Amino acid sequence: MNLRTRTALCAFLALAVAAGPAAPAFADAPGRTPAHAPGVHAPGEPDTGRLDTEALERAIADLPADDATAAVVRVSGRDGTWRGVAGVRDLETGRKAIADGRFRAGSVTKVFTAAVVLQLVAEGRVALDRPVREYLPDLVPADRSSITVAHLLNHTSGLAPADGPGDSFADQYAHRFDSTTPRETVASAMAKPRRFAPGKRQDYLNINYTLLGLLIEELTGTSYEHQVRSRILKPLRMRDTCFPGNGVRIPGRHNRGYQRTADGLLDVTEWNVSAGWAAGDVISTAADLERFAHALFGGEVVPKERLRHMLEVPEGIEGAEYTMGMARMTLPDGTVGYGKTGGRHGYSTGMGATLGRDGRVERVVVYSVNSTDAKAEDGNTRGLPIVLAALR
Repeated sequence: MNLRTRTALCAFLALAVAAGPAAPAFADAPGRTPAHAPGVHAPGEPDTGRLDTEALERAIADLPADDATAAVVRVSGRDGTWRGVAGVRDLETGRKAIADGRFRAGSVTKVFTAAVVLQLVAEGRVALDRPVREYLPDLVPADRSSITVAHLLNHTSGLAPADGPGDSFADQYAHRFDSTTPRETVASAMAKPRRFAPGKRQDYLNINYTLLGLLIEELTGTSYEHQVRSRILKPLRMRDTCFPGNGVRIPGRHNRGYQRTADGLLDVTEWNVSAGWAAGDVISTAADLERFAHALFGGEVVPKERLRHMLEVPEGIEGAEYTMGMARMTLPDGTVGYGKTGGRHGYSTGMGATLGRDGRVERVVVYSVNSTDAKAEDGNTRGLPIVLAALR
């Protein structure tokens, strides 16, 4: 795999690195629950399409393992459907992982946020090339007046990141029950000098989407969460997707998340993720995200004339990889894919798709991996083999 291909893949997988040696045979996996349903290619059944089911099986075969305790994968498209779940629901009891459990989807939240903003653009309520300060004058100071809505969407604003509890897991864990408001987050970032002139570089930061969440509220007069629910979740019947607010629990059935520490695995399922808000606090299921992906790429969520913004990286910026809400990647065989990953302690999530020449969805993949180091700088190594197996 050449450097350019790896760079694109890393953008899609939140800077994930290539996986190590292939896992053992799928049939030997502890906690493995095969999926048998109409249209599903399960182990031992003929593969009537081009899905690389053996590679998909290998990607999650050995769970639970040192790097992850569970995984749920859903692949669907023109070539058929594949479902996989492996690992354990919790380490204390060793119960098998569940396929329909909720999980923290992290930065996949940005896809919802971008979709709502682009709906508002299509409705003529906001313009991509207009300064954000025109809409949020009390939040964006005069010296940031050249930052446009588009700059926020494609991470070219030049804003500095907001302050947090610290970079180390120990610092973050100590403050895991703290609550943070979006306005506090924005104020923290605005108090710092900008990092570069808007539109000159691309720097992936949550602050861009926190501002977009506040922009949605300003334009609609209702909460960000209400807009996502009414515009996306309810129409698509995504009944298991929700926003936790200041709550620390994942409601309903779920596989528990763990973080590896020097003293062993620590349960990190309960966590206040309010600091992420419109940039990273959504809770969902693999089935809901799969439904969302098909609808989004099929033009049912964002009008097609605006959907193109979610498929294009900004021009004239060397190394640009992120679109409005997602990332664009090129697989080793030349296949172009689009998608978004998200990481919260204990949970690594990915949602992506490839499109045919006719613009229709070829393949969709959604995965949730209970990674034991989901926020590591080198990312979740389980995601890359899943995506390669699902989309090539």
